[in-house]
Amino acid sequence: MARPWRWRVLLLLHCLLQSSPVFFVSAQEGQDNDPSNLFKRASEMMNLRKYDGALGLLNAVLEVDPNHSEAYRQRASVLRHKCRYKEAEGNYNKYLELKPGSSSVEKELSQLLQAQNALESAYGQFESQDFSKVLEYINKIVLVFSSDCLKAKLLKAKALLALKDYSSVISETGFILKEDEDNLDALLLRGRAYYYLADHDVASRHYQKGLRLDPEHSELKKAYFGLKNLLKKTKSAEDNAAKGKLRVSAEDYKAALAMDPDHTSYNVHLYLGLCKTLVKLGRGKEAVSSCTEALNIDGELVDALTQRGEAKLLTEDWEGAVQDLKEAAQKSPQDMGIREALMRAEKQLKLSKRKDWYKILGISKTASAAEIKRAYKKLALQWHPDKNVDNREEAENMFREIAAAYEVLGDEDKRVRYDRGEDLDEMNMGGGGGGFNPFGGGGQQYSFHFDGGFPGGGGGFPGGFQFNFG
Repeated sequence: MARPWRWRVLLLLHCLLQSSPVFFVSAQEGQDNDPSNLFKRASEMMNLRKYDGALGLLNAVLEVDPNHSEAYRQRASVLRHKCRYKEAEGNYNKYLELKPGSSSVEKELSQLLQAQNALESAYGQFESQDFSKVLEYINKIVLVFSSDCLKAKLLKAKALLALKDYSSVISETGFILKEDEDNLDALLLRGRAYYYLADHDVASRHYQKGLRLDPEHSELKKAYFGLKNLLKKTKSAEDNAAKGKLRVSAEDYKAALAMDPDHTSYNVHLYLGLCKTLVKLGRGKEAVSSCTEALNIDGELVDALTQRGEAKLLTEDWEGAVQDLKEAAQKSPQDMGIREALMRAEKQLKLSKRKDWYKILGISKTASAAEIKRAYKKLALQWHPDKNVDNREEAENMFREIAAAYEVLGDEDKRVRYDRGEDLDEMNMGGGGGGFNPFGGGGQQYSFHFDGGFPGGGGGFPGGFQFNFG
């Protein structure tokens, strides 16, 4: 059985192996400090793109042989790949001191300067919010000459996040975390990408891992607690809606939406929840606006189309309601609830196009029979053709409407049927011109007897019309 101290030693050696390749180079080589062997191992590591290990070995070479020109060149190349440009430039210059006139090294030095300038330009474009240009500088120049440049990779991920290319952010930060699983910037960016994809559980795990490494990291704290508060407010909105506390629920939904207006993949559901709540509250105009926001994010959201149709019914936008509900029914033909709502909308649209007899008589829908009769008498006198000789045609048309209105509303049975929305065209009473015409030949005759007659003369209409109020 191994002694406890041996396990501690093994653990320590394992940690040193992970953190310091140079330490184990020395341990493996023992007393072998031959620069040629160290340089060869460094070259092998460079071919494997293990730049940290190669850098440690090259440092060891130059400690043993400060005039090893190729080690300076290799170390300059490693530093260039890691975008440590000033250090790389110093190593290239040292090489040129030892071996002046090398065109290939001068070319590498030129590439270094290109990469350095491109990285500076990328940062400038990021500040100017030209994120596509940032990617162009990084992909076409910086990472070509500095393939292991962590700063460039993180800047690229930030630009992709700003461009809302969340899948690419996850991919790019995945490469970074494969090399360094504790990179806080990568954890934050990857968490934000999952957050904006509405994969909140995975986002939260990234934030939490970062906070375990650095509990005071301000950006990670802001992201983690921001997500936590958003989910808490959403749950409050849903719970209050379920309890019938609709006004409180609507305010909760609005508060949740205000937390992050850019979180569209999640906000679409908040807008829909708000729309449903507003429909139940009878606030049609606000509901239409909320459902429209949801549809702007996802035009295929059938539930949002249906709810907007219901909201338009509240605002008496019958045509708009029919249009939305028809589209919803086409997308979800088996949904009987949508079909029922569409039938209601189509009925309201049809009713909206018939004559409003109450409006024609200038009375409310709750008017009594006596009020209907008084309104009829008043308008019949007002639009008597003999009193409107200068606009006789208009007067006749108006009287035709007035008479048709009274024919329906003056009859209790017809009025009830009209109020129920029944189609009165079958009774020749629709549209003001179907079959009722007090001036037409063979039509019904109306007698109007007023005490004292009409001022200025004129008893009846031409053709034998008389006025007769019973």
